[in-house]
Amino acid sequence: MDIQERYQRFCDLHDGPGAFVVANAWDGGTARLLSAIGFSALATTSAGYAFARGRQDGVCGLSRVEILENAREIVKATDLPVTADLEDGFGRDPEACAETIRLAAAAGLVGGSIEDATGDANSPIFDFELAVERVRAAAEAARDLPFLLTARAENHLWNHKDLGDTIQRLQAFAEAGADVLYAPGLPNLDAIRSVCNEVDKPVNVVMGLRPPMFTIAQLAEAGVRRVSVGGSFARAALGAIERAGREVIENGTFSYADAAMPGKDIAALMSSAQQDDRA
Repeated sequence: MDIQERYQRFCDLHDGPGAFVVANAWDGGTARLLSAIGFSALATTSAGYAFARGRQDGVCGLSRVEILENAREIVKATDLPVTADLEDGFGRDPEACAETIRLAAAAGLVGGSIEDATGDANSPIFDFELAVERVRAAAEAARDLPFLLTARAENHLWNHKDLGDTIQRLQAFAEAGADVLYAPGLPNLDAIRSVCNEVDKPVNVVMGLRPPMFTIAQLAEAGVRRVSVGGSFARAALGAIERAGREVIENGTFSYADAAMPGKDIAALMSSAQQDDRA
């Protein structure tokens, strides 16, 4: 499947009924597994990538080169559409965001997100006008590409619990050309419903990171079109390894292996990857 077909498939998922889940992979192996399970699209996760390299998400300063190389690995491992966590666009200036979109498309991605968080704890959110200009530049770069732009309003992740400002930002991002809107950390289903009612573009919501947790059906009823899982699958994998290790250290037993994925199933997934590499 070529990139144009992946892009169209991704667009169609946003136009379909109900809500769909985009699963966040952090390497080629997890991309293979999540594709085989039956997800319809994948996303990268900066958190999962950082954890796999023994680094802390949000503080480790992942570079654009690293993020896009990881994305290429994931794209190569699946026929599914892949969208990426492109953080703050890897630069303050609007042109940095635009260049990130162009490079992301060149890496085979058919979507990606730009957020309005600065990474500076003393001033964590970009001023409104600059935030909008950054999204506008990214949207202009994406316009002639097979690329679906997601714009993120990060207020609620930084304890700026102003739903009105979040909605105003999302509305402005939509007007600036964003295709999908995303406000991580919304506190409840009423807030999610308010966002969905007040914007005219598909809304992404992340689940699995922190309470409260809602079902796909509840989110779809509230108007959500796309659900992502962020770094929660990566944390679940680390949790399984921790439990297995503690069982061995503390009990001297190995019952964790009963729940492990069979080696033959893993071999089947990875051998198909090798065949693709030789093709």
